[in-house]
Amino acid sequence: MGKLIRQTKNMALLTACYLRRFVRRPLAKAPKKLSSVLVVQTAKLGDMVCSTPVFHAIKQAQPQARLTVLGDAVGQKVLQDNPDVDDYIVDVKDAFALSRILRARRFDASVVLMPDSKAIAASYLASIPFIVASKIENGYCPWQTKTYRALLRLVHTEPHRMGHYAPREYLRLLESLGISAEDTTKHLGYSKAAAGVARQFLERHSLIEKKFAVISPSAGNKIKNWPADRFARVAEHIVSKDLPVVIIGSDRDREEVDAMIAALGKQESVLNASEQFSIDELKAFIASAALFVGVDTGPIYIAEAFGVPTVDIVGPMDEREQPPVGPEHIVVVPERVQPELHIMNARMYDVVEAKRQRESISVAQVNESVDRLWVEVSKM
Repeated sequence: MGKLIRQTKNMALLTACYLRRFVRRPLAKAPKKLSSVLVVQTAKLGDMVCSTPVFHAIKQAQPQARLTVLGDAVGQKVLQDNPDVDDYIVDVKDAFALSRILRARRFDASVVLMPDSKAIAASYLASIPFIVASKIENGYCPWQTKTYRALLRLVHTEPHRMGHYAPREYLRLLESLGISAEDTTKHLGYSKAAAGVARQFLERHSLIEKKFAVISPSAGNKIKNWPADRFARVAEHIVSKDLPVVIIGSDRDREEVDAMIAALGKQESVLNASEQFSIDELKAFIASAALFVGVDTGPIYIAEAFGVPTVDIVGPMDEREQPPVGPEHIVVVPERVQPELHIMNARMYDVVEAKRQRESISVAQVNESVDRLWVEVSKM
């Protein structure tokens, strides 16, 4: 029944859009000067952080443009105090309701970063003159459905190549708007109130004048999770360097955090800060860290955005597509012929092979990466 309902809704969307084509102008050229632009990123926290180079590039090229982001409620919190974002629309389920919201804003252009049939349809039905969306290449993407491919015929497209660095692929979409950008630096901010909460935590635990490391032992997609007891061994190794460790996580990470703490036993230099911070406060807290170790999860990109060195236990994810880049970031990759998960396909994969890739990464590999990075961190 659920599949039939989805198919009916998709057919209604397609019909509405193709009927709308008769009263819309042909595919418009990109306006030379933007007054109001919409960027759609409805994926998860990490994807939103990795989209911030797009927001920055638009503002650098068209500083007069009002930039609005469409995403989920978590994304809104991630982008709080981001200097490049002027407004935020929390996504709604119904495409027709969303189109009415967008129509009222009178956007010049809509940039859809991830395959999202609803966002394209809503933008089209809202009569946004210029719409550009990703066309996925080099692999299978479950979100590039028949409906999505049919909608792509109504809008401008730019290729998104799987196996390539996703933030750079997002920037490729701006080329249709006449904006050429290569800089993939992430940009985040946080409020003064959040900075105050983070400082209070550091003062309470005597960390205000001391370097400390953060460990995030869990990801939203659980197939990426590295064993909790191995995280415990890494935490002990970091502590041996006279570097306290703070564990973070949300309520959805409770099982993994509890398992890690149980594997640690009594360890005074490891603090549990899971579920203690809002997203805004978490940004301020992570920004104060000297080192971040975790699986491929949203907070690791927050660390990257604030210049915090990271060790990314990438597991079954494609290490070419999204992990932090640069000499202050190390990605721990398992032995494999090819990765099982991708930014554009984290749904269809071989579960057994994904687990093998995840669990074939040893504690020694991660500790060695921590040691190499710590040489650089110590100079900071």
